[in-house]
Amino acid sequence: MSDMLSYARGPEAPILEKTIAQALEDSAARFPDREALVARHQEARLTYRELAARVEETARGLAGLGLKPGDRAGVWATSCVEWVLLQLACSRAGVVLVNVNPAYRSHELAFVLRKSGMRALFLNEKDARANYRQILEESRAGGGEALEHVVHLGTEAWDGMLANGTNITWEPPAPEDVTNIQYTSGTTGSPKGVLLTHRNLVNNAWVMANALHLSGEDRICVPVPLYHCFGCVIGTLVAVVSGVTMILPAGQFDPLATLEAVHQERATVLYGVPTMFIAELEHPEFARFDLASLRTGIMAGAPCPIEVMKRVVDQMHCREMTIAYGQTETSPGITMSHVDDSLELRVSTVGCPLANTEVKIVSLSTGETVPVRQQGELCTRGYHVMKGYDQEPEATRRAIDEEGWLHTGDLATMQPNGYFRITGRAKEMIIRGGENIYPREVEEFLYTNPKIADVYVVGLPDIKLGETVLAWVRLKAGETATEEEIREFCRGKIAHFKIPQYIRFVDSFPMTVTGKVQKFRIRQEEIRARGLEQAAKIETA
Repeated sequence: MSDMLSYARGPEAPILEKTIAQALEDSAARFPDREALVARHQEARLTYRELAARVEETARGLAGLGLKPGDRAGVWATSCVEWVLLQLACSRAGVVLVNVNPAYRSHELAFVLRKSGMRALFLNEKDARANYRQILEESRAGGGEALEHVVHLGTEAWDGMLANGTNITWEPPAPEDVTNIQYTSGTTGSPKGVLLTHRNLVNNAWVMANALHLSGEDRICVPVPLYHCFGCVIGTLVAVVSGVTMILPAGQFDPLATLEAVHQERATVLYGVPTMFIAELEHPEFARFDLASLRTGIMAGAPCPIEVMKRVVDQMHCREMTIAYGQTETSPGITMSHVDDSLELRVSTVGCPLANTEVKIVSLSTGETVPVRQQGELCTRGYHVMKGYDQEPEATRRAIDEEGWLHTGDLATMQPNGYFRITGRAKEMIIRGGENIYPREVEEFLYTNPKIADVYVVGLPDIKLGETVLAWVRLKAGETATEEEIREFCRGKIAHFKIPQYIRFVDSFPMTVTGKVQKFRIRQEEIRARGLEQAAKIETA
């Protein structure tokens, strides 16, 4: 690493040349009687021997439907045993798994059906949030001509598919083959299908398992959704490649079910996005649970507030809690803190590059690598970079340059010690009267107010200044505050132009299923509510 420039690379390690199915086979051979999967809401427990047998049965079922290597099969469901079986069975049969977000409704589902060309779709019939059967019927009018098989989980159709399985007669997939398509959230324009290979996913899971120092005693509690990289790679595949136990507390995130799962299953590892940890810490029954079995975990998926991290370490006994950073296009992990890093280092950075991973920060204007501590766009290169966007060569070329660097769209700085800080999205920066304001910086400051539980900052259009600062604030239970009180808290501590001009107290935030706050929706709501449509039409450079 240069003393001068923002470039770092993780330690060299062997690249695993195996498929997901081979990783499962290896763990089942080494730990046949160890618990592999616990789904508490389904009262299901499978050892590695049982999991491998069920996966083989499911893969034969896929073959019985006539699915062949390279064909695409979608899973549109909340977390369950069948989701895991299908993920691993698709890998075994060479079928490409298409992850479908359970929050999708007919317009979005029609897009994914059309775009992915999936031949089979596995789904729940309905749950508390949606009637999937009905949504599918509405969406099929808008696409999905390739769709031949619709199999509802937990019904006779599922049992019939398993009963009609046939032998897999073709060559097994290779590590460089695409095994998974995940759609980026599409906060700008239509979602893009990210093509991920066995090599991408197995190796990313392996380096993250090593970073967590996993051993046979570990039990991972996975309350994050499986359709997302956090669930199906850092959840399922980290467990499979290391031969440890994965616990699903509920179909969808439920803070009480998560606390119960840690307590009763003696989980040692806990995952979540910051909003999940906040919900657990603030649950009225929090003090009832013994969380002393916890050792480590990963907080990721959204910027991690420093104050929240401190409470997780202190009150949840997660002394070795880590922060990870990445995105779907990178399988997903790019950087991660070490379990033995000081708390200060863990709460102030997103760690350093994972094994076999290069990271650099480049100038948005010149593309040159910038000096340490200078802000620019974070780029990464290595085994973990996606194969590309499905059927979108132009978008792929924009994302991955000729030297193989993936441009993340995230703003970051590198410290001299090779650790990185994410400072915002390139498109999220607020420019107020010529002053650059990074929402993350204002959010971190507001988190130090003892009354504030959660806060998000966005820019609102302003005819005179171009943009001004808005904060959505959720107060801790039982607290009250006024807008002026919050502004007074800021005065003299942060620059005057960073102090929120607008403050709204809210009970919740618009979110994706993965817990990422949709700031564009906050902005849209506020523009409407405050009559700023004219200001919003003013074009800026």
